[in-house]
Amino acid sequence: MVALLFLGFSAGLPFLLVFSTLNARLADVGVETATIGFFSWLGITYSIKVIWAPVVDRLKLPILDKLLGKRRSWMLLAQVGIAAGLYLMAHTDATSAPELMALCGLLVAFSSATQDVAIDAYRIEIAEQRLQAALAATYIFGYRLALLVAGAGALYLAEFWSWQVSYEVMAALVGVGMATVLIVREPTVNHFKAAQDIAEKIQLQAVHHAHLPPRMARFASWFYVAIAGPFVDFFQRYRELAVAILLLVAVYRISDIAMGVMANPFYLTFMGFSKTEVADVTKIFGFFMTIGGSLLGGLLVIRYGVRRILLLGAIMTALTNLLFVVLAQYPPNLATLAVVVSADNLSGGIANVALIAWLSSMTSASFTATQYALFSSLMTLPGKFLGGFSGMVVASYGYAEFFLVAGLLGVPAIVLTMIMMRHGERLDALAPDNSGSEDAPASETGRE
Repeated sequence: MVALLFLGFSAGLPFLLVFSTLNARLADVGVETATIGFFSWLGITYSIKVIWAPVVDRLKLPILDKLLGKRRSWMLLAQVGIAAGLYLMAHTDATSAPELMALCGLLVAFSSATQDVAIDAYRIEIAEQRLQAALAATYIFGYRLALLVAGAGALYLAEFWSWQVSYEVMAALVGVGMATVLIVREPTVNHFKAAQDIAEKIQLQAVHHAHLPPRMARFASWFYVAIAGPFVDFFQRYRELAVAILLLVAVYRISDIAMGVMANPFYLTFMGFSKTEVADVTKIFGFFMTIGGSLLGGLLVIRYGVRRILLLGAIMTALTNLLFVVLAQYPPNLATLAVVVSADNLSGGIANVALIAWLSSMTSASFTATQYALFSSLMTLPGKFLGGFSGMVVASYGYAEFFLVAGLLGVPAIVLTMIMMRHGERLDALAPDNSGSEDAPASETGRE
C-alpha cells in the first residue's frame, strides 16, 4: 500500500502539467485562447493509450527487463520520459516557440500515459484480488496529492519565482516515482490463467488447422490474447448492449472535461483572480471537496447501487457546469467562486467514483489491464477532442455561452444512463464472474 501511494503520486504528477496548469501558464504569458484550446489535445494521448497497452503488457525491454522485470522496467522508462519532457518544457518559451512547447508536452503526455498502463498492470498483479480495493484507494489518494502539487504547488512556484522554476521542480519530483520503482519488488505472476489457457488453445489451433510454424503460431496466440481477446470477450458478453455501454463511457465525462480546458483562463484572464487566489480556491479547497465527493460517492454506491449514483453524478455534473454561466455574469468574488468550485468538485468526485465502480464491475479478470485501458481511454477521448475547440468558442461567443454549451453536453450521458438502468437486471446477469479466477503459475507466465 505504501508503494501504491508513491506510484499514485508519480502517475498524477504529470497530468495537470500538460493540462490545466499548462493552460494557466500559457494564459499567463499571453498566448491566445484559441491556441490554448488546441494545446488541450495533448490530453488525447491519455485517451488512446489502449492502442499501445498490449505492447506494454507483453513486450520485454532490452537490459531493463533483466534488471528490473517487465512492469518496473516500463514504469522507469516512462518516468525518464516524463522528467526529460518537463525539464524541456521548463526551458521553452511558449510565446516564441509554441510548436516546441507542444512537442515537449507530447513527450510528457505519452510517457505519462504509458506509465499509467504499467502501474495499473503492476497494481493488479502485485497482490491478490481481496486486496485490490485497498490498493486502489491508496493509489487514488497518492494521485490526488500529486494533482494538488502539480496544480496549486506549480502555481505558487510560478507566482513567487517563475514558470521555469516551477517546471524544474516538477521534473525533480518525478524522482519520487523512480525511487519507488527501484525499491519495490516485481510481481511474480503477470497474467491470469484464463488468458493463458486461451493463448495455448489458439496456438494449438494455429499449428494443426492453419498449418503455421510453431513460431508463427506463438505470435498468433500472442496477438489474439493481447489485442483481440479483450474486445472479443467484451462484445460476446454484452452483445447489442456493448455499443450503448461504450457510448455512455465515451460521453459521461464530456461536459466536465470540455469545461475544464477553459477553467483556468476563465479564472485568471476573465475574472481577474491572481494565481495564488486560483490555487487557494480551485486547487487546495477543491482538493478536499473532491476527496469529500469521492467518499460520499462511495457511501452512496454502497447504499443505493452503482447505476443510480451514476445517474446522479451525470445530472450533478451538467448542473454544476451551468453554475459557471451564472458566475460569469457577476463581478469577481472569491466567496462565490468557492461555492461554485465546491459544487463542481463535489459532483465530480461522486460521478468519478460511480463511473469507476461501474466500469470495474464489467471488467473481466482475464483481461483486466487492456479492458480497463479501453474504458479509461474511451471515457476521456471525446471530451479532450471537443475541448480543443473550446478556445475558439470562447473567442467567438464568450465564456458564459461556452459554459452553457458545456452543460448541455452532459444531456446524452443522462439519457444513456437511464437506458442502462432499464437494462439493469440483464447487465447484472451478463457481468463477468471474477470470483473463480485463478492466477497462472509463475513458471508459465511470470517471466515470458
